[in-house]
Amino acid sequence: MTENHGKFSSPEEWESSYYGWRVVLASSLGAIVGFGSLFVYTFSVFVKPLATEFGWSREAISRGFAIAALTVAVSSPALGRWLDRYGPRRVVLPCIAIFGLAVASLGTLRPHLWHFYAVCLLLGMVGNGTAQMGYARAVSSWFAKRLGLALALVMAGTGLGAIVLPLLAQSLISGPGWRIAYLAFGLLVLLQALPLTWTYLRERKRSEPRGNSRASSGATWQKGLRSLPFWIIVAVLFVGSVSLNGAVTQLVALLTDRGLSGRAAALCASLLGASSLGSRLLVGWSLDHFASPRVAFVVTLVPAAGLLLLARLTTFPVACLSAALIGFGLGAEADITPYLLTRYYGLHSFSTLYGFTWTFYAVAGATGPVILGRAYDVTGSYSSLLAILACATAMAASLMLLLPAFQVPPVFEFHSQTE
Repeated sequence: MTENHGKFSSPEEWESSYYGWRVVLASSLGAIVGFGSLFVYTFSVFVKPLATEFGWSREAISRGFAIAALTVAVSSPALGRWLDRYGPRRVVLPCIAIFGLAVASLGTLRPHLWHFYAVCLLLGMVGNGTAQMGYARAVSSWFAKRLGLALALVMAGTGLGAIVLPLLAQSLISGPGWRIAYLAFGLLVLLQALPLTWTYLRERKRSEPRGNSRASSGATWQKGLRSLPFWIIVAVLFVGSVSLNGAVTQLVALLTDRGLSGRAAALCASLLGASSLGSRLLVGWSLDHFASPRVAFVVTLVPAAGLLLLARLTTFPVACLSAALIGFGLGAEADITPYLLTRYYGLHSFSTLYGFTWTFYAVAGATGPVILGRAYDVTGSYSSLLAILACATAMAASLMLLLPAFQVPPVFEFHSQTE
């Protein structure tokens, strides 16, 4: 399968002074403290402190993650529609402000689960406006031939956050406490993401394709929902999200149950983030050079092996390897989904379709932590369920090989002005 993108590339993409790279940098730095890294990757670090402070069960705490994920599921199509209609800045900026304030407010938690759940609900409502979905449309409007690399660099922000933030959270929890950790994270969101987004996040305006109508700039979201590639992408995302998000949210608790220290477990969580970062860059480059369905197949298969290792590990080196393999898969899906959507459907309804994929991804992400938490509360172990999820992930990977070759989007002329 050959994927030729050169016909619709802007020559400016190869220049370091190209404004699109500023959009990429700002988006990447914003994603570091977005929902996908700050909330998801640090959640497991706070599980035991919250359980100790308030006497909540792990399943009850995991429901907070599930509520946030389910709210992301419900909110994402609307957020996507607003991104397509009003542009990224008008949606992303208020989402960042609300997200930062909500994270900081977790430092004032009281021993009432409804309080914790209410904040998680609010985080889910604005979450994808602070994550890669919020930034992807703006970045995609600036790139064609180097789109895979550009998206990978944005997703690398989430990976970098996944490396740094769990260790920072563990250090703050061990020192001033978990309340100060939440307050610090909220301030970090407001001081880092807001100024950068305000200053640099712009969508590049395009003229209509030569000799064609507006409709040819991409498929409508209704047409996308009726197509086979969309549902293949969704199916693989769903299975992967159940498995990988479930494992990530329980990772620190699982490893300490196996005898690792809290710091060793946090190091494994950071290694997972480092692997996620590395895979984003590798997969982004690969998507620009090789058949994307085959790339997707390989990188979806890798975390299945990590889940199998996680089910049976007893030593720190094996824990590190397992975390690295799982992180590789988490990094890959973040690159592959927006890349495939732009290639199959263009930018006309890109964010709306991306929002629908996030609905399924988030529902699955809400399910994984709860069923793993339930498995532990009932059996005292995660092992059997992790083995089942590993097999399901491997089977889902094969669906990527059923994706058809996509048609190269039409040639666009670019205007120099931005949004």
